[in-house]
Amino acid sequence: MKKPIILLLVSLTLLVSGCASMQEQKKIQKVCFEENCYAVELAQTDEQRQTGLMGRESLDKDQGMLFVYGEEGIYTFWMKNTLIPLDMIWIDGNGTVVRIVKNAEPCGKEYCPSINPNKKARYVLEINGGEADRIGLVDGSGLVFI
Repeated sequence: MKKPIILLLVSLTLLVSGCASMQEQKKIQKVCFEENCYAVELAQTDEQRQTGLMGRESLDKDQGMLFVYGEEGIYTFWMKNTLIPLDMIWIDGNGTVVRIVKNAEPCGKEYCPSINPNKKARYVLEINGGEADRIGLVDGSGLVFI
């Protein structure tokens, strides 16, 4: 009799912590590296993550898109139907940059190559191409979510 109760309690704990995590993520409005902050649009659902910044003709200098995942993993991206060059920044659960792909080029072809970070991350930040160099962002840099 104790086993079902323990399983129920563990399940409820995981459910509550998952909901709290989503609530915490919904509050993220900016990602900052030192004094450089980017107002971010969140991509939290599969549909939002699949669409990303496709079809956007521009992105303000201080804006970006933050892809949010429930757990760390290797998340592969591509630039299909993306119209502007982007810096892609993979960030682990502690807010540390684990991989940067700079100036990823738009791809309007039927086949677009995948960009694999080969590192586990929980977030991916997309900002205008060239921004990572401009602000001195490198692997190992720490970012703050506001």
